[in-house]
Amino acid sequence: MNRKYLYPILIILVTVVLYYGDEYVDKLNSPANKTLSNPERSGAEFNDTFLPASTTGEIVKHNFYTLSYSEEHEQAEWVAYELKKSDLSKSEFERPYFIEDKKVETRSADWRNYKNSGYDRGHLCPAGDRRMSFEAYNETFLTSNISPQDHDFNAGIWNRLEQKVRYWARKYDGVYVVTGGVLKGDLNTIGHENVSVPNKFYKIVVDFLDENYKAIAFLIPNKPSPESYFEYAVSIDEIEDATGIDFFPQLPDSIENEMEQTINLKVWGKK
Repeated sequence: MNRKYLYPILIILVTVVLYYGDEYVDKLNSPANKTLSNPERSGAEFNDTFLPASTTGEIVKHNFYTLSYSEEHEQAEWVAYELKKSDLSKSEFERPYFIEDKKVETRSADWRNYKNSGYDRGHLCPAGDRRMSFEAYNETFLTSNISPQDHDFNAGIWNRLEQKVRYWARKYDGVYVVTGGVLKGDLNTIGHENVSVPNKFYKIVVDFLDENYKAIAFLIPNKPSPESYFEYAVSIDEIEDATGIDFFPQLPDSIENEMEQTINLKVWGKK
């Protein structure tokens, strides 16, 4: 071939290879195709079988938890997530600022509602349950994931219960958690957006293995308590009555009814 034509052809071929080669590498490295040695799961992997029904119609799925937002009360009526043994970490991250949740259609409440209110910005999905990565930790600081909590309640009995849930996650190699404030009754409000202050908070923990289900539930007043959280153990049915939420509608009725009616503290280590 005449060198006059050879060099232009080689230049064109090299250009084409470099262009499509870079495109192929970018595709391989995209989040959709990249395989990580320690992949972070998305919120969609929280088994939808364990998601409660929403009374508001606004379910928001984040990467590390799912919630149902109540615009009327400017907070989530429930937050649900899976806590695996492998999620538990002692990693320390710089505490970020609270920010509004842009995935909430009406946007979640401004954190300034809590300023000088006398209440803590109480996490529903605890930051301590999401220390496996900064992304996960940071996501717990969306204001859709907080609710006004009495400080001594938040730092006391509620914190002790959160630590117990982590213990169960280690012991049972993972649990499912649903938690929130009871947004019913005569509630005080704080801030310019009238964020409701729940009188009580609930937490439901479910362990599922080999078609065997067990659950434990707590309904605790939003005030200081020196008592054991086991003193506030209730049936899931009682929490449904208090909140108006159907917690496990996707389960077969036979399993749902038994799990929601039963209070068996012994299977959770209470002597």
